Amino acid sequence: MSTLALDDPQDRARPLCETPSRRAQELADRLERGARLLILLTTRLTEAQWRIRLPRDGRTVGLLVHHVASVYPLEIQLAQAVAAGQPVMGVTLDDIHQMNATHARMYDGVTKAAALDLLRRASAAAARAIRALGGVQVHPVPLGSMYGNAPVTCQFVLEDRAVRHSYQHVATIEKALKAHDDAFERLKACVESGLNCRPVFLRDAS
Repeated sequence: MSTLALDDPQDRARPLCETPSRRAQELADRLERGARLLILLTTRLTEAQWRIRLPRDGRTVGLLVHHVASVYPLEIQLAQAVAAGQPVMGVTLDDIHQMNATHARMYDGVTKAAALDLLRRASAAAARAIRALGGVQVHPVPLGSMYGNAPVTCQFVLEDRAVRHSYQHVATIEKALKAHDDAFERLKACVESGLNCRPVFLRDAS
């Protein structure tokens, strides 16, 4: 079966949102489920757990929650631009890393109440924006420097960014909490054994 080239004039003339709105609804639902998972995981954490730093990452659990919430608007804007057939230029992964570093400096001490409130509001707004697309674009648009100029669809951008983000960090936080608990148990066992123990296991949890 023959396929159309990406620059086929007939292909370019097709509407960008070709698929039923059901797909946009499903993506919005998945984003909301991920946000709820992150809220459920973190809402009952103690203050000490909220301040646990992720190994190698260095950010606290609380900062990571605020990070997810704060980038929803940017991730949705990116998807909306692709849905409109607009290539996004001048945005690289290095730019994203720099943005995350700036955010970390500004919000390192964010409170649980502030972070979770922002997460609830930002995820709800993101879900509404996805549903407002009415359908999800299936014709690829070159996304400039973001993905090495690879042609991508609106659905791909949503799944790779806004929809996936909370699920990714639920796993990250669960791993950090488990590592902290395991480190504490090892230290406790060492102390109870009467050995001269140093709290090296907790170096990433301060």
